[in-house]
Amino acid sequence: MPATTVQRAVALESIASPQLWAVTIAGLVVLLVLDFIVTRRPHEVRMREAVGWSVFYLALPLVFGAGLWAWAGSTVAVEFFTGYVVEKSLSVDNLFVFMLLLAAFAVPAVLAQRVLLYGIIGALVLRAVFIALGAAALQSGTWAFLLFGAILIVTAVKVFRDAASGQQHDVDVSSLRSVRLVRRFMPVTDGYRGSRLMVKEAGRYALTPLALAMVAVFATDIVFAVDSVPAVYGVTEDPFLVFATNAFALLGLRALYFVLQGALSKLRYLNHGLSLILAFIGVKLVLHWAHGIWPQVPEIPTLLSLGVIVTVLVTVTLTSVHANHRDQRKERVEARPGDR
Repeated sequence: MPATTVQRAVALESIASPQLWAVTIAGLVVLLVLDFIVTRRPHEVRMREAVGWSVFYLALPLVFGAGLWAWAGSTVAVEFFTGYVVEKSLSVDNLFVFMLLLAAFAVPAVLAQRVLLYGIIGALVLRAVFIALGAAALQSGTWAFLLFGAILIVTAVKVFRDAASGQQHDVDVSSLRSVRLVRRFMPVTDGYRGSRLMVKEAGRYALTPLALAMVAVFATDIVFAVDSVPAVYGVTEDPFLVFATNAFALLGLRALYFVLQGALSKLRYLNHGLSLILAFIGVKLVLHWAHGIWPQVPEIPTLLSLGVIVTVLVTVTLTSVHANHRDQRKERVEARPGDR
């Protein structure tokens, strides 16, 4: 077996024992059941409720990361926090698309959190599948790092081009293949029927628009999984940490949606920043692959990666706020009657 393949197989050894995997998955199931209980009776989410749950789900990864620091050391903890920041930033973009889909399907406010919950569960399942596939690819050789890096760089170019042209978020429900496929095989009711996904009317079964909205959300989950899993593998090669960062990033999205619903549209440079992050991690993966073949090629340390990612996100937020204030001042000036 080539030396690089042996090194890669060793690098993929996880810090997690089967018992830790079991405890983590059990905790995830408990949290999802708790979310189901919260959303069991459809209701419109108030800001106070959304902020409370958001704080709770932001505190969980901090506690988990602190536990990793005490148990496995600072290196593992920094990898976890870096991966979490990457996944959380990508999940915010995912959240924006969810918002557009809910608006496109005119999902009632009382049903929005149920759609988001199913979308998050679908995303978790898909991420788990992609994480397992990614681990298998990495164990087969270092070529997977080159492949993941290429995927992220190509995605970064596309995201940046769409952002520069003003098309960073465009959802056309009629063009979604998943929705068209479902409509081809099943009739759809002309309106919502509460929280039901399927009803029997006029002697035949029909899907409700709520079912179509969930299908569309699942379809977008696949697209985002293709980007997010290679991105976090650029931070850590431990499948457990990859899964944990994805799980913690996704868990709080339902509550965070209602907190950021108004603010998301104001982050006008979000996709510009995400494209830079994806490109940076793509280059990091390519350098990591090259380092395994030519040791003189430098690698990018994880702590430096965390600094770059945080700097990009802070810059995106500040420049977006500045641009919004500038436009508001311009609108106020234009609204004043001119001096004659």
